[in-house]
Amino acid sequence: MGERQHCAADTSSGVALLKGTGTAPCLLGKTWGYDDTGIWVSDGCGGEFLAGRAEEESKKKPPEYIPNFGFLLYSGEKGEIYFRLFSYARYLNQKALDPTYVDAFGNTRTVQLRQDIQLQKFFAPFSGWFLTPKFRYYLYVWSSNPSQGDPAQVVGAGNISYTFNRFVTLGGGITSLPAVRSTEGQFPYWLGVDDRMTADEFFRGSYTDGVWLRGDLGAKAKYMAMVANNLSILGVSATQLDGKLDTQSFMVSWFPTTGEFGLYGTFGDYDDHQKVATRLAAHYTHSLEDRQMQPGTNAIENTQIRLTDGSIVFTPDLFGPGITVNTVDYQMMSLDGGIKYHGVSLEAEYYRRWLTDFTGINTASIAPVTDNGYQVQSSAMVVQKTLQLYLSTSQILGRYGNASELRAGGNWYFTGERGLRLNAEWIHLDHCPVGYTAVPYPVGGNGNLFHVNVELNF
Repeated sequence: MGERQHCAADTSSGVALLKGTGTAPCLLGKTWGYDDTGIWVSDGCGGEFLAGRAEEESKKKPPEYIPNFGFLLYSGEKGEIYFRLFSYARYLNQKALDPTYVDAFGNTRTVQLRQDIQLQKFFAPFSGWFLTPKFRYYLYVWSSNPSQGDPAQVVGAGNISYTFNRFVTLGGGITSLPAVRSTEGQFPYWLGVDDRMTADEFFRGSYTDGVWLRGDLGAKAKYMAMVANNLSILGVSATQLDGKLDTQSFMVSWFPTTGEFGLYGTFGDYDDHQKVATRLAAHYTHSLEDRQMQPGTNAIENTQIRLTDGSIVFTPDLFGPGITVNTVDYQMMSLDGGIKYHGVSLEAEYYRRWLTDFTGINTASIAPVTDNGYQVQSSAMVVQKTLQLYLSTSQILGRYGNASELRAGGNWYFTGERGLRLNAEWIHLDHCPVGYTAVPYPVGGNGNLFHVNVELNF
């Protein structure tokens, strides 16, 4: 993977990519493009380009397959269509967890201990461009099978965007708030299969409707700014929204040494960086959340606002008899950094969240809540392109209790490519304050659990 490079060329008649020669896909407007002075490439893209007579001589089709975009179904003068499929089967065993836990208010609660096999998720996106490569779409069907019967068990969603240049892309629709690193768009290239660390899951924002700007800040930095409906739209109808558009989220990331951090900014160093790659980033999210806007407890990508003991802040009588919270002001920031070299990675993130201005019935006695947390993830490609091992930990600290986890796992890419992997992961939970059916850990989880996944992603 290399820094952004610029080559002077006559681009007045257009530019076409003839052949990719780099270590990562070349995507127009994302990892390559051109301006009045020449052609640029970034994030591992390299290739042979045709400039000057591109319109006449370049009728060549784009790549048949691009990782995380899928297979080319159609390409013509009017547009392109790529189809992708992500799914995985999971065996989950939570039987070693404690069957009950006591919350910060002295209530004993039951933990439903699962042992089951699920075709966990079905995710089928269509993406491409229409009339101009600058106008792109990303539309998908998403099903979380463990949540059968819940309102957001099947989701049809997506977004559209227009790229003015590499510095400005304007988008609208459903996407993930840039609240933490794992919502920047590198899914599903995480160390585990579709399961964030518990601290990440506890603090983060989620998928919601909104508009956003994103792009480059010079050669080695990127940004995203979004205005949205709420923290999580999945399972929430338009009639439940307050109509104020009072959710904002911002992200700035910097890649000081190489100008990139792997394919789509993935966790771990499957890319096997030959030069030290580094990353620093900051995120900030604010939202005035209404109790009528909260998704169902088991909705996919659910981000219930919880206290550090796992209690949902909108639960009637939680803070005392006759007290009901209707709205709360949510603010959250995170700072993350990482380093990768020769298949080894070390990545960490710090979180801080403020819950203030509780309104509702008899809420004057509720004091502002400040919570902190962090996660650290380490990994190594023991066998290049084939076997990866990882060890991770996270902690959540707050007035209503502390929680932590330790996990160890491995990924076997049995075809020597990213698209198929067998994952096994052990997690030790200490008073887990977050969870739902789509992730392997439950609210109140205390003890050990184990899960095995076979993942398909093309």
